[in-house]
Amino acid sequence: MILLDLNLPTVNGREVLEHIKTEPELASIPVVVLTTSEAEEDVARMYAAHANAYVAKPLNWDEFTTAVRRIGDFYLDVVRLPVGE
Repeated sequence: MILLDLNLPTVNGREVLEHIKTEPELASIPVVVLTTSEAEEDVARMYAAHANAYVAKPLNWDEFTTAVRRIGDFYLDVVRLPVGE
């Protein structure tokens, strides 16, 4: 699983997602966009680019760590991924 922020310092997170999802060796890796943007345009664009989930990053530290833990719990304990992923 990849947690991806849209606002990376040197490269745009949108470009990273598009690259991941167009590379056959990477395309099956779940990508969760975790970012401060709550803009509907960003949400729609990321799902159109095949993000597996979009989570607005809480600004409060405790809420942030809870959100990351819940994402991890979901992808590690609930979701069934293909063998080798």
